Amino acid sequence: MIAEKAVQIAQHNDLALLVGSDRKSFIIRLEEGSQLHTHRGTVSHDDLIGFPWGTQLFTHMGYPFLLLRPSTDDLVRKLKRTTQIVYPKDAGYILIKMRITPGCRVVEAGSGSGGLTLIFAQAVSPAGRVYSYEVRPKMQQLARSNLEQLGLADFVEFKLRDISAGFDECGADALFLDVRNPWDYLAQSHAALSGGGFFGCILPTTNQVSQLIGALEESSFGMIEVEELLLRQYKAIPARLRPMDRMVAHTGYLIFARALIPLEE
Repeated sequence: MIAEKAVQIAQHNDLALLVGSDRKSFIIRLEEGSQLHTHRGTVSHDDLIGFPWGTQLFTHMGYPFLLLRPSTDDLVRKLKRTTQIVYPKDAGYILIKMRITPGCRVVEAGSGSGGLTLIFAQAVSPAGRVYSYEVRPKMQQLARSNLEQLGLADFVEFKLRDISAGFDECGADALFLDVRNPWDYLAQSHAALSGGGFFGCILPTTNQVSQLIGALEESSFGMIEVEELLLRQYKAIPARLRPMDRMVAHTGYLIFARALIPLEE
């Protein structure tokens, strides 16, 4: 006997992903009385609310869209941004390497457009907290706005400050730096972390990585690792399965370490 498929319904205030047959997609928050206007026609939110996820619906011009829940990957890629983001392939690995789970306290600098912030916020919710430092007011406002639109701002405490003055937190489970000169903030990072806490960083060039490794070795950090992730997509067509013509190759080098308790002299 085949079990019946569980049906979940799109509801008011849900985030929805609409994907056309050409794979062009839109992320919207469902609101009664609202409409999505596209070059393929108009979609009324009222025509989406109450329908099961996975349903195919049509614009007033008859163009088909799939009604789906957006993945975290979708949210990050569609994020409004003015800076480069940490790619999902790197962000997911960061969560695993740094043991960022529900209830964790995570410190990050800088906030950027909020791409990694939203991933951290999802991971630590509902009982955890993300402390996000940014020195640029406009960037912090953009990150805050993005998190508010996604309903994740309640899990993030934004702080407008130069981290050279140190972090407010201590005993944090994990700390991640996305700044140009992370070696200048290792003492501040160590002070914010718990013993054995997870330190992470992303850098674009090898000379920066070398400088950071040297600084980590001279500081109270151990278990240093440097890694790079490459993700290759394929054309999902049975008759001619092959790699995509274009590939996002190098995105950044990931550096991980653990905060150690120094031996007393």
